[in-house]
Amino acid sequence: MTNVVNGTGPVATLAPGHFLFTSESVGEGHPDKICDQVSDAILDACLAEDPNSKVACETAAKTGMIMVFGEITTKAKLDYQKVIRETIQKIGYDDSEKGFDYKTCNILVAIEQQSPDIAQGLDHGDLESHGAGDQGIMFGYATDETPEYMPLTIMLAHKLNAAMAEARRDGSMGWLRPDSKTQVTVEYKKEESGAVTPIRVDTVVISTQHAEEITTEDLRAQILEKIIKKVIPKNLLDDRVVYHIQPSGRFVIGGPQGDAGLTGRKIIVDTYGGWGAHGGGAFSGKDFSKVDRSAAYTARWIAKSLVAAGLARRALVQLSYAIGVAEPLSIFVDTYGTGNKSDAELVEIIRNNWDLRPGVIVKELGLQQPIYRQTAAYGHFGNPSYSWEKPKTLKF
Repeated sequence: MTNVVNGTGPVATLAPGHFLFTSESVGEGHPDKICDQVSDAILDACLAEDPNSKVACETAAKTGMIMVFGEITTKAKLDYQKVIRETIQKIGYDDSEKGFDYKTCNILVAIEQQSPDIAQGLDHGDLESHGAGDQGIMFGYATDETPEYMPLTIMLAHKLNAAMAEARRDGSMGWLRPDSKTQVTVEYKKEESGAVTPIRVDTVVISTQHAEEITTEDLRAQILEKIIKKVIPKNLLDDRVVYHIQPSGRFVIGGPQGDAGLTGRKIIVDTYGGWGAHGGGAFSGKDFSKVDRSAAYTARWIAKSLVAAGLARRALVQLSYAIGVAEPLSIFVDTYGTGNKSDAELVEIIRNNWDLRPGVIVKELGLQQPIYRQTAAYGHFGNPSYSWEKPKTLKF
């Protein structure tokens, strides 16, 4: 493990046209991710009984405490205690020795109904005519550098966290705890066309909460062999890769005991790892009427469909909305020079293939279903089971 470095790594010397880009991910036991999952579990519980639920649910966490607060209007009868405790149990905080325990944590609920002023401004009769739940700008991004049409940096960072969760649950690395963070730096080549091609992995950073009994040396060796080398393709690893594995040396106290958590603080982890752009709105705990979520999913659907159709190798799509207004205010496309049609032509293709009113989006993507808790860890994009990840057959 001569290239396992826990200090200052070497400065990379890059060929002309090459650059380094980094994305991070956090595991499902990270305090902010706990909160995202709790908020989305509450959303799912509402939608399971009442598909027309209006939900804006925030969660905060600290040592021994979960607090949910916000505005919810629903016909569903929720047992908040049960929903929250089951979510924490699934994450893996089931013993006070891990710093958090679903059985004994204190749960506070401060939920009110949605403002009637907002409600009357959104409801214009039939679902298709409903106005957007707020103003805002939303972005979608796609690239042909991976089979998922996602940036390689964020996909590898997510997969490293997911692999640790799997090893923790199957007992093969039972000393792992739910809180973890990963970061992957990839060396890219920028093509003359504007496309980007991954060349190699330059740096991998992994920090994970762990049990007392494992030594730092043993932890680093197991993470390298059982996680990194199994997740990252061999052709991307060479003897110049820098590994920062458990650079702090010790990470026993984690989860809400080690840091406060809050819904919506990992919006770049949730999207494209810093690629493309972000409008600033978080996803978790919001129903489909909140275009922060539904229009961001739609923008990703559009961008991926354009790239999958061969119209561009990379694409960034922006949508904008005003509260109470159904139609988007603007549509923007940037293909970074990789498109075989002009950006203006692509905007026209979008208009001819999508009805972008929120009430139509929800029907086409099935966003009234209780599908959200699973999106709240390891990214909202790149999972082929999600409806917005299935490219549309375009007419152009």
